[in-house]
Amino acid sequence: MIKVKDVTKSFDRLQVLKGIDLTVERGEIISIVGPSGAGKTTLLQIMGSLDRPDSGTVSYDGTDIFSMSEKQKARFRNANIGFVFQFHQLLPEFTIAENVAMPALIGGMSRAKAFARAKELLDYLGLGDRISHKPSQLSGGERQRGAVARALVNSPDVVLADEPSGSLDSVNRQELHRLFFDLRRDMGQTFVIVTHDESLAAMADRTIAMHDGKITEIVTRSEIL
Repeated sequence: MIKVKDVTKSFDRLQVLKGIDLTVERGEIISIVGPSGAGKTTLLQIMGSLDRPDSGTVSYDGTDIFSMSEKQKARFRNANIGFVFQFHQLLPEFTIAENVAMPALIGGMSRAKAFARAKELLDYLGLGDRISHKPSQLSGGERQRGAVARALVNSPDVVLADEPSGSLDSVNRQELHRLFFDLRRDMGQTFVIVTHDESLAAMADRTIAMHDGKITEIVTRSEIL
């Protein structure tokens, strides 16, 4: 589904990615691990079209996303890629339902359909009784589940998650980890997850170890569903 081919990236004189090759299959859960500065987040941002490589390609089902105009890229990103970050990045002035519905509204979905989809996801994630609450009225785990719902609202091909459980306590962290696998089971979702959490990394179908801008090891644990 996603093919990263010979991707490089530098910031000033520092080369952060040094020829990355990676393929992600549909329905796969991949964890990316490595020390700070290994290039994990930069790779994730390039895979999500949020940053542009200096060289190399990133293709989704054979389409090179960096051959698109900025407008085309934004439309593609909205429709096909969901993002979850370490800190939920929910907008504080809006309710959780409004936050979740927003990418669908931006993508052109009618208000009625967008909010129906938001409610469906929030119910699935155990937040059905919190839809009118603002982020400040939710717990850390609830806010992060809301961020997952927002990532899923347009039924994207893949969810890219950057340290999604990094700000959670151990109970909420385990709950979020189980959720990713429930979503794969129930919705066929694909996940690429940058994490320092060893327990989450060990649950993934494959763990991609990075060091100094290169992939140094790939560990496969299970057959891809």
